[in-house]
Amino acid sequence: MTPEEFQKLVNKALCGLPKVFKEKIENVDIVVEVWPRAEFAQGRLLLGLYQGVPKTTWGRNLGVTIPDKITIFQGPIEWLARGDEQRTIELVIDTVEHEIAHHFGISDSRLAELKR
Repeated sequence: MTPEEFQKLVNKALCGLPKVFKEKIENVDIVVEVWPRAEFAQGRLLLGLYQGVPKTTWGRNLGVTIPDKITIFQGPIEWLARGDEQRTIELVIDTVEHEIAHHFGISDSRLAELKR
């Protein structure tokens, strides 16, 4: 899949978020990279990465903050999907939703609870 096609999947996943989330996303830059740097992956297969200050901590004398950053990694997602286009779409949607949840202060453990 070309980088442009993958970016379209990410954009579509963002458009598919519930309205309440889309309206409240702010100060976040969402980018696509092919593979994560080693210091981020730390031996794990990393599909996405949230870097920033969750909205739940805003307004606590943080001063001026640079935008949060969400990175979606094309290589690991395509590797897991193994050429299955539908699986790629599902993984992109899942990853985008997961990283957006972090923007709203939802932890990995809480996300696991919500998926049960």
